Amino acid sequence: MRIVFDCRYTRIGRHDGISRYTARLVEALAALHPVTMLISDHRQLELLPALPWELVSSPTSVREPLIALQVNRLRPDVVFSPMQTMGSWGRRYRLILTVHDLIYYRHRTPPPSLSLPIRLLWRLYHLAWWPQRMLLNRADAVVVVSDTTGSLLAEHDLTRRPVAVVPNAAEVPGAALITVRNRSDARSLVYMGSYMPYKNVDMLARALHELPGYVLHLMSRASESERSALEAVAPLGSLVFHDGASDEEYRQVLGEATALVTASREEGFGIPLVEAMALGTPVAVSDIAIFREIGGEAAVFFDQEDPASIAAAVTSLAEPEQWQIRSVASRHQASLFTWQRSAAELLTFIRETVAKPSG
Repeated sequence: MRIVFDCRYTRIGRHDGISRYTARLVEALAALHPVTMLISDHRQLELLPALPWELVSSPTSVREPLIALQVNRLRPDVVFSPMQTMGSWGRRYRLILTVHDLIYYRHRTPPPSLSLPIRLLWRLYHLAWWPQRMLLNRADAVVVVSDTTGSLLAEHDLTRRPVAVVPNAAEVPGAALITVRNRSDARSLVYMGSYMPYKNVDMLARALHELPGYVLHLMSRASESERSALEAVAPLGSLVFHDGASDEEYRQVLGEATALVTASREEGFGIPLVEAMALGTPVAVSDIAIFREIGGEAAVFFDQEDPASIAAAVTSLAEPEQWQIRSVASRHQASLFTWQRSAAELLTFIRETVAKPSG
């Protein structure tokens, strides 16, 4: 069985969420079965494992609807894409697409990094369910990264195809070797993620008024307007902008923090939760379905629209014994999410899908 893995969503220079999902999952899958990667730019190889690869057109190219005509020449048995938008017309292979979340049907503002034409198409695509339904039903099977997203697909009747969960995971080198010390008195909080409106970061900043002495470390790069908006609602000197910290700096700040916090209104998974928990750092997060799934009994939950609720969740971790209990539980919860386990789930699903006749 020849498996081709669509790695064209790998970023240049530095991973984002889907890029990291691509690189780590293809690496783990290749340890179980031979894989050929699809790329659209040679520079993507810098962030990908040393595996066989083929160069094809970009996923944002006007040629994307007919990408299968390029892929057919590789004679794959099955192609796996970590996105749901891979073209499928004219294909002569089995196709598995991935849905990470349905966030943008309720929060339609597209990521600002996208070009203007792509942002316009993005908004149009999310005005109705039928484009998504059409794309998914043209595949042979669908992968989701969480049970929560799988439930949403069923709720909105988005596909008739088989659906499997292949979870995201986190990359925390040496996490198992870290000796956890109690950090309940650190008064240091960490946020990792973008500043899109649905991320609700301003509510974290407002909650600092009820957390005297606490500092919130914002690890991602912020624009001047984003920085100004957050500083306007937070206590003076309570925000530390790292403006795109390296992985090493991120792990160091996270490893010294009382908790990782996020007030997101919606998410597809929650990689920062797993990254923090793997280091023994408790998480205080929104009380939403996906965080209940990922954080389990280890997480502390709050009402994401109430600064007092956020402050109460953080304050509960100021008790040393409570912090230690959450820290131990966090390490256990994070151990449930590994790339090796996800790759094994994907390979099993691929074999089951390929073995079935087309329908």
